[in-house]
Amino acid sequence: MIFGRGLTHDTKSLIFTAVFSCFCIIGFFSLSGCSMLMKSASSDMMGHLSKTILDNDDLSLVESGAPAYLLMIDSLIGKDPENSELLATAALLYTAYSDVFVKDKERSKKIAGKALNYAEKAICLEKRQTCNLKSGSFEELKTVLPGMKKKDVPVLFALGNAWASWIMANKDDFNAIADISHIELIMQRVIELDETYRDGAAHLYLATLSTFLPPSVGGRPEEGKAHFEKAVLLCRDKNLMVKVLYAKLYARLIFDRTLHDQLLNEVIAADPHIPGYTFVNTWAQKQAHELIISADEYF
Repeated sequence: MIFGRGLTHDTKSLIFTAVFSCFCIIGFFSLSGCSMLMKSASSDMMGHLSKTILDNDDLSLVESGAPAYLLMIDSLIGKDPENSELLATAALLYTAYSDVFVKDKERSKKIAGKALNYAEKAICLEKRQTCNLKSGSFEELKTVLPGMKKKDVPVLFALGNAWASWIMANKDDFNAIADISHIELIMQRVIELDETYRDGAAHLYLATLSTFLPPSVGGRPEEGKAHFEKAVLLCRDKNLMVKVLYAKLYARLIFDRTLHDQLLNEVIAADPHIPGYTFVNTWAQKQAHELIISADEYF
């Protein structure tokens, strides 16, 4: 990928802020979809609690209640520290909370770091050769990923998701930004192994990475469009955020007002109350209304 070649520092900062705001959205979306196979009562409890959050349409209630839930997660992990499924799910939950609700810069870095630590432990427990992926080189990652199997997808996705959140929290550090290529490689491997995982969430990551830059500086809008269309197909209209991102990133990038408004109006007209997606869909409709209101100014 080409990141920011020929762009000024200020322009690159604006672009990275935009792309990572979309990663925030994907982070919470990634909690939806099929659950991991739970090995313990602790993991099963976490699965039920996650479902309770995702089926709630009160955004403020979820925000206020989330900290207590995260403390419970830490307690469960303290009792079962080598449960990779529990660690991976905790990484997703901490990532979602940090991305969506935490505005303080230093607190965001701390929570994102904790999520990444959980994800690293989870994948290390499953595959010993992956224990140093974060500190290793891009070439080492390319060597390790072919050895990952379909059963490793949950921990691999959790790592990519948490790593993206960590980059976002540290977006003022261009050494962290350089890790974006690692996220792309991880999500490509997830798709190779199981593109249906979490209803196509990996396709959304690749769609975002392909469309946050204009073609003149390395963007690949048509490649991004293909990933968005695949994500729409895989989620089967259950997850409204897919179409919001499709409109925000692709339709606006190529100045397609017709597609933009069509996607957003479909989101606004839909029933958000779908098991496992109610929270995300409620948020998606809020985003869709805001994008429609700003469309005249944008186009």
